[in-house]
Amino acid sequence: MTGKMYPDAMGKVTAILVFVGFNLTFFPQFVLGYMGMPRRYHSYPEEWQVLNVLSTAGAGVLGLGYTLTFCYLVWSLFKGKTAPANPWGAKGLEWETSSPPPTFNFDADPVVTEPAYNYKPAQEVHVG
Repeated sequence: MTGKMYPDAMGKVTAILVFVGFNLTFFPQFVLGYMGMPRRYHSYPEEWQVLNVLSTAGAGVLGLGYTLTFCYLVWSLFKGKTAPANPWGAKGLEWETSSPPPTFNFDADPVVTEPAYNYKPAQEVHVG
C-alpha cells in the first residue's frame, strides 16, 4: 500500500504482543462473566480482584502492541526499504501488477500459467 517494507522482526514482536495482550484482556473477562460478575462495578469484590487486575494488565500489553505497530508503520514510511514488485514470490494476480497499480490494475489482460498459491521457497525468491 505504501511501497515500503516493514521491519520483519518488529512485526513478529508486535504480533506476539497483540496476541498475548488480547488474550490477557478478554479471557479473564470471560471467566469473570462465567463466575457471575455483573458488567459495571465501582469497586470489585475480593474474589474477582485478581482477574480484573490481570485483564487491566492485558489491556496495557495490548495497547503497547498497537502503539509499537503504529510507530514502526510510521517509521517505515520515512525510513523503510522500498518494496520490490513481488517480495514474497507470490503467484496471485494481485502481485502481477506494479505498485501502486494503474487505474485498471493491468495494461493488458494477464495470462495465468500457475496456481495462485504456488509460492517459491524463501531461498529461491529473486528480488530486483
